[in-house]
Formats: sequence, structure tokens, C-alpha cells
Amino acid sequence: MALPREISLVTGAAFVALIVLISGLAINGLLQLQTLGTQIRTVVEYHNRKIDLITQTQVAAHLRTDSLFRMALTDDPFERDELFMKLNRAGFLVGSGRNALRQMGFTPEEKRVFDAQSRLIARIESTQDRVIDLLLARHNAEARQIFVQDAIPVQEAFNLQLADMRNLYHQANLVAQQQAQKTYRHAFFLTLAIGIAATALALLIAWHALKKIGLNAQQIREQLVALECSRAALHQEATHDPLTGLANRRLFYDRLQQTIRYAHRYGGKAGILYVDLDRFKEINDRHGHHVGDAVLTEVAKRLTSSIRDSDSVARLGGDEFVVLLEGVQGREDLLAAAHKIEQELKMDTHFYGLELEIAASIGQALYPDDGDNEDALIRAADAAMYRIKSGSESERQTRLPFSES
Repeated sequence: MALPREISLVTGAAFVALIVLISGLAINGLLQLQTLGTQIRTVVEYHNRKIDLITQTQVAAHLRTDSLFRMALTDDPFERDELFMKLNRAGFLVGSGRNALRQMGFTPEEKRVFDAQSRLIARIESTQDRVIDLLLARHNAEARQIFVQDAIPVQEAFNLQLADMRNLYHQANLVAQQQAQKTYRHAFFLTLAIGIAATALALLIAWHALKKIGLNAQQIREQLVALECSRAALHQEATHDPLTGLANRRLFYDRLQQTIRYAHRYGGKAGILYVDLDRFKEINDRHGHHVGDAVLTEVAKRLTSSIRDSDSVARLGGDEFVVLLEGVQGREDLLAAAHKIEQELKMDTHFYGLELEIAASIGQALYPDDGDNEDALIRAADAAMYRIKSGSESERQTRLPFSES
């Protein structure tokens, strides 16, 4: 009878050991899953929220600078008042975005970058206030000079600091992902080792635990895929117009800068067409914003179909579009492209049962004839467009000899 008793004691001890192993496995699995959940929430919610706030701040800063730029260009007091209101709204968005970031808290490195931004914003506001005061005093030339020499460089420095801060959060995302992967690998191998060391009962329980872990791993992979999709969506939102899907002002400036560098290096030419829709406000007011949005979307499609694959179209805002033409031979190519766009826009279009006529005023500028940098080319094309729209420019594309054939 003693032997069976010893076997019973051994079996009981083994069973207790198995229970301990299983309990340890369960406790370890729960702790690891909790850690993984915390790390994933940090990536998906905390860091992405900060990236979104930085993107909002950067877009608002761009809008503020653009409004000030257009205030410096226009002589219409009513338009200038409207632009001044847009400038103030954009400034409010910049401030609200930064306040939201501050409330979320910073690491020492983030605090250093944020404080540097605060000092730079003070310079930006001071410079922009000087420009506004000069515009109100009708010293337009001096205001434009300060805008170009002081306001734009300071704004560019602010954009670089925002990019640095975004990079910090991207790096934090990467670290959190690596920590989650490391935690997952640790949990997997520990579970496997305990499962191999256990008896049949332990193997059965381990199989059940691994099945559960596999389900959690699938959820983690799905969350990582969702995170990647979210990052891609943020990038798309930062560089493309949400209504038309065209490149926005930021992406267009990047493309224009690269095109100018290429043309300068190889002695080529490049051109831009500044397209401003005629009577769009009348369409918007009479038929509603849903019809106006449909018109803008259709114009984007027609502009895209009117150019070569090597060219690109961007929406600057409102009813203003710009076309970048690469590798042109001269101004004749710009006029031919503008004429083709006008013909495309004149095609009859139906929106919600309404038959509307789409027309546009198109200004053109050629590199390096009309300017040797992106800002100069944009100003030249914008000025040419306004001359055509106001009727002071007689060389409308539809009156060119080659377009009458």
C-alpha cells in the first residue's frame, strides 16, 4: 500500500505543480495582454491625436499666411476685410490646436520643441501685424516687401518645427510598435515553454490558452493595419484636397519647387496656369453648396483629363485651381494648354437636373521668363488671371488665332 500512496503523493504534487504552471501561464498572459492593450492604445489614440492636432495647426498656419498674402495683393477693401476675417479664424485654429496639445502633456523633448514654436509664433504674429498695419495705412509696396522678406521665412521656419514635432510622434509610434512586438514575442515563447513542460492536462489547457492568444494576436494585427491606414489617411489629408482629391497648396508648392530645380539644372522651361472659375459664387448662392461642390469636382476631372500624364493639377482653395506644365518649349505650349482647358470646361454639364455652363479665367506664367521661383510664378499667373477676369487683358485664349481653327 505504500507504493500507491507514494504514487498518489507524486501525482498530487505533479497536479499541484501543473496548477501552478497553469496559473502562472494565465497570470502572465493577462498581464502581457494588458500591456499590449496599453501600448496599442498609446499608438492609436494618444500619438495619432497629437499628430492630428499638429496637422490642424500646420494647415491653419498655411491658411493664415495665404490670407495675408492675398490681402497684400488685393486693392479691394471689401475683399481685404473678408481675407482679414479668414486670417483671424485661421489664427484661432492655430491657437486652439496648440492649447489642445499643451493639455495632453509633453515629454521634455516635446516641451523644448513646443517652447521654440511659441517664440517663433510671437515673431510671426509681430511680423504679420506689421504687414496688416501697413496695408491699412495703404503702404502696399512696403507691406509686400516685409511679407516676402520677413513673414514667409519665419512661416517656413515654423513649418519646419511642426514637421520636427510630427517626426517625434512618428518615432514614438515606432517605439510603441516595437515594444508591442517584443511583448508579444515574450508572451508567445513563455507560453510555449510552459506548455511543453506540462503534462497532458497542461497541454490541453495550454492549447486553449494559445487559441485565445491567437485570437488576441489577430486583433493586434488588425489594429496595426488600422494604424497604418490611419497614418496613410493623415498623409492624404495633409497633401490633398478632400473634396476633389487633387493635390493641395502644400503638395503643389513641393512639386513646383522640384520642377523649377529640374528646369534650372537642365536649362528647360516650365509653366503654370492659374484657373479661376467665372460666376461660381452665383452658382453656389443660387443652387446651393451641393451643386457648387459637384461643379468643383467636375472641373477637377476635366482639368485632369485635359493635361498630360507628366503634368499635375492642384486646388488652391475655393474656386481656384492651378496646373503645372513640365517640359514646355515656350509660351505657345501654355496658351495651347489653356485653350484646351477652356474647350473642356465649355462642354454642357448637368448637375441635379440643372444645365450649367462652366467657364474660367486662366492666367499663365512661364519659367524662367516670368519668375525664377515658385512665389514669383504664382504671383505672375495670378496677376495674369485677374487681368483677364477684369477685362483689361484682351489676349484671352479664345481669341487667339490658332484657337479659331
